Amino acid sequence: MRHGITIIATDQTIDVVTLAREVEARGFDSLYLPEHTHIPTSRITPPPTGEPELLEEYKRILDPLVALAAAAAVTERITLGTGIALPAQREPIVTAKAIATLDLIAKGRVVLGIGFGWNEDEIIDHGVTMKNRRAVAREHVLAMQALWRDDIANFDGDHVRFSDSWMWPKPVARQVPILIGGAPGPKIFEHIVEYADGWIPVGGAGMAKSIPDLQHAMVDVGRDPSTLQIVPFGSLPDPGKLDYFASIGVTECVFRIPPAPADVVLPILDEWAALIA
Repeated sequence: MRHGITIIATDQTIDVVTLAREVEARGFDSLYLPEHTHIPTSRITPPPTGEPELLEEYKRILDPLVALAAAAAVTERITLGTGIALPAQREPIVTAKAIATLDLIAKGRVVLGIGFGWNEDEIIDHGVTMKNRRAVAREHVLAMQALWRDDIANFDGDHVRFSDSWMWPKPVARQVPILIGGAPGPKIFEHIVEYADGWIPVGGAGMAKSIPDLQHAMVDVGRDPSTLQIVPFGSLPDPGKLDYFASIGVTECVFRIPPAPADVVLPILDEWAALIA
């Protein structure tokens, strides 16, 4: 089982270049960064963390693709991922180009973790509704996959349309692995088996029951369930939990570092590196 790190990277936390170097030096396998394009001051949707006010770091999140490009330039081994990006809120042609360029710089080490979005205020500002955000995200990803895969790509959907087009660079493997985040259930599993490579369950509760359900869904559409990546996010590591995760088919466990400066983050990395060594 692989071990990764995620952090809400901001202009006030440890800088991403330093973090990426230190994560790789300590033997971790991956670094994931989340995305919010902006945070409207209005509040239709309550904060997902349960606090009465949205935490300060949500207002200050770095663009993950730009930040990961900086991380790619100073690392050689670790996977660099979004955890999570919001494709319904991104123009897919421009985003496909940016991700392919990032993957080229990183020599094929990029993973695209995606979600559908919880913040209705933010989603609306992108011209998307809560009701159709899943459908929009799906088409945006399918359109990006076509641009990555095909020498001459086109797409004709309800939310994305473009005629025969060239787009280079291509990702190193002609595709970028897609991981979809969210709570277990038929809807998210339908998305995963159609166009993704794995699942990001937040925390990890209930995975022992849910992983077989997802594997069965893969079999039902003729896909090999052994290829599934199961990547729980936000765990605080301990030996018993890690052994349990490995026993139920988790392929990578991603630990959440607090959004803090280097003097707080680096000792935590040291502690966790000793745990997984």
